[in-house]
Amino acid sequence: MKSITFAIPCYNSAAYMDKCIESILACGGDQGCDDIEIVIVDDGSVKDDTAEKADRWEQLHPGIIKAVHQENGGHGQAVNTGLANASGLYFKVVDSDDWLDRRAMEDVMAYVRSQVGRCAPTDLIIANYVYEKVHESTRTIMHYRNVFPEGREFGWSEVGHFNPSQYLLMHSVIYRTELLRGMGLQLPKHTFYVDNIFVYVPLPHVKTIYYLDVDMYRYFIGRDDQSVNESVMMSRIDQQLRVTRIMIDAVQLPGDVPEKRLERYMENYLSMMMCICSIFLRMINTVDAEDERDAIWRYLKENNSDVYRRVRHSVLNMGTNLPTNLGRKIGITGYHVAQRIFKFN
Repeated sequence: MKSITFAIPCYNSAAYMDKCIESILACGGDQGCDDIEIVIVDDGSVKDDTAEKADRWEQLHPGIIKAVHQENGGHGQAVNTGLANASGLYFKVVDSDDWLDRRAMEDVMAYVRSQVGRCAPTDLIIANYVYEKVHESTRTIMHYRNVFPEGREFGWSEVGHFNPSQYLLMHSVIYRTELLRGMGLQLPKHTFYVDNIFVYVPLPHVKTIYYLDVDMYRYFIGRDDQSVNESVMMSRIDQQLRVTRIMIDAVQLPGDVPEKRLERYMENYLSMMMCICSIFLRMINTVDAEDERDAIWRYLKENNSDVYRRVRHSVLNMGTNLPTNLGRKIGITGYHVAQRIFKFN
């Protein structure tokens, strides 16, 4: 068995995928350990030579790199394909325009390798990620040292308080592969923002966690066509709404969550998702957008009325859903202030 599978969803990624792949190959160490696996998923690329590059990488590193080609199915389907082809004990998604830090990965890989052969390997490994705003020459480190114990395995009962800007993102997590398969994780096709489903829905199945305070993942921010670009998010608001509904349906709070601290975190995460839906619909500022905003809140109320009451009246969502045009402006201004303070997107 491989110690870990890295899945790289690639769609017209020829301009930057090499840096990503090279950073993952370095996880083999100076000795070139062959216990890692890289699954490059070519998601129906047609505008460049992504497919050919994937095949060349496989030829250069047989037994380590596997190129898989599929009809275009979107980021979620590429992750599904990566998981279906994974043979590693652990599974890590690395987007093709991002990369891994070599020094940090030495520590991460040491722990990953220590779990191979254990009767009950750790379910979830967490490390820090870094927003790399390349065009601004700035970076912001997102850590969890105030939330998680370090240097030992622990459970949800030992987790501390997450600050407003601290969420587990796809960038920071490494799941045990069979945990994801055992729960039947499947991400929707042709849908952006599915990373929220990936990092949220498996959490109630996680019993053991290990945190490393190292800056593992470098998250590139700055391309105009990037899914987290503000104008792009407004144009894809239907997909943000779809992902949020899937999350509401997938985990029934609190019944599906075994531990109070995890329940509180997941409720806060859902509150953040509802806030994003609300604020971008208010930015669109049309009658249809207001109808959609009412509809997503109604969906939450109909499917989990207790969570609806708490989330709707949270500080986060009271500010973003104030009535009247003035309330809309206040909510959008608050969002942009938070964006500057917490350095997201």
